[in-house]
Amino acid sequence: MRTVLVTGPGGAGRTTVAAATALAAARSGRRVLLLTTDPGPVPDAVLGTALPDRGGDARRPFPPPVEAAPGLWAARVATGEHFTALAHDLQERGAALFDLLGAAPLDPEEFTELPGAEPLAVLAALRAAHRGDGTPWDLLVVDLPPGHDTVRLLALPGQLRRYLRRLLPPERQAARALRPVLAQLAGVPMPAQRLYELAGRWDEELAAVQDVLDADGTTVHLVAEPGPLTAAALRTVRAGLALYGCRLGALVANRLLPDGDDPWLAGRAEAQRAALKGLYEEYGTGGVPVLELPHLGRDPLGIEGLLGLGGLDGLGGPADAAGPGPEPALLPAPAPGPLPAVEDRLAEDDLLVWRLPLPGAERDRIGLVRRGDELIVSVGPFRRALPLPSALRRCTVSGAGLRDGALCVRFTPDPDLWPRTAS
Repeated sequence: MRTVLVTGPGGAGRTTVAAATALAAARSGRRVLLLTTDPGPVPDAVLGTALPDRGGDARRPFPPPVEAAPGLWAARVATGEHFTALAHDLQERGAALFDLLGAAPLDPEEFTELPGAEPLAVLAALRAAHRGDGTPWDLLVVDLPPGHDTVRLLALPGQLRRYLRRLLPPERQAARALRPVLAQLAGVPMPAQRLYELAGRWDEELAAVQDVLDADGTTVHLVAEPGPLTAAALRTVRAGLALYGCRLGALVANRLLPDGDDPWLAGRAEAQRAALKGLYEEYGTGGVPVLELPHLGRDPLGIEGLLGLGGLDGLGGPADAAGPGPEPALLPAPAPGPLPAVEDRLAEDDLLVWRLPLPGAERDRIGLVRRGDELIVSVGPFRRALPLPSALRRCTVSGAGLRDGALCVRFTPDPDLWPRTAS
């Protein structure tokens, strides 16, 4: 199944583009599920369909999808229900520990959604949609929060798995068998085994979500309204996505103004064209398709309103019995993701160079720290701990630089750890 994650600066029309992408695919004969995280009225107005606000559970945190158009189903991620289900499960599994601490259990009605609950619900929804539960979707389109929040959301599975590995490393698992004995010696109950089972289950679920994000068919659409600050606003988001290995599928230039005789409109349109030219130079030359959607002079509300967007023209109607029709313009073919690579320069310079693609990164906003067998890379507000390949673990960092949109880290072999060549 293909997955398109839609994000961009606030107010750029992410929900409209997500709905237009989903509708284009549905009209070409695909079964499409559109998920939105927006709790407000915008998704309902854009689709012309009321989306339930409640429903779902920890396994599938969204209510049964409603059909907004032939082949297109939509649902809203139910963050509150997902948080309540998780909190209740944690309380049940940790009952012995809470009894030991003298804690009073909370009633289900007392669970109130906490800040940070939305990313976990969205990740669980991604996993549930790919699991299918009997519904074979061809395409999943997700209307995500603004760009910076989306980067942090997509980074969450890897970060949480790293924390779990540090807190419960494999070499400590043998101690779990001693807990009943320790409990008898101490005369008090030890933390329940179910807490460890819960941590293991979380790790499995996070790994499954990471597999969805890393899949060849998962891409991110950046949505922006061209203007004088658009390129600068997108660069940090683009670099953050690259830092976490996300594939950038397309840049959607939204609400493009037509030429006109009115001086005010002509000035605005000229400024947009200048900004759009810069976006083509920055993204198009780097292999990222730039897609254009016009400004309709009104909000594209409902299915008929979405059909007025230029990106939906020329689809040729639904597919016939032979299968889905051509890929819509809003769904360009996925490109390879940004993967680190090691360049062997031992013979020439006695160096190994680790190249990490970071398009959009700015030199003065990059940080680099070596910690054991990890390299901690910062790009603006984003940070990732990257495990070093085995060869680089036996080297020391001797320098780094940003060249052609990639962070190039130079490693010099440590003579005490590097295999010696027989003379």
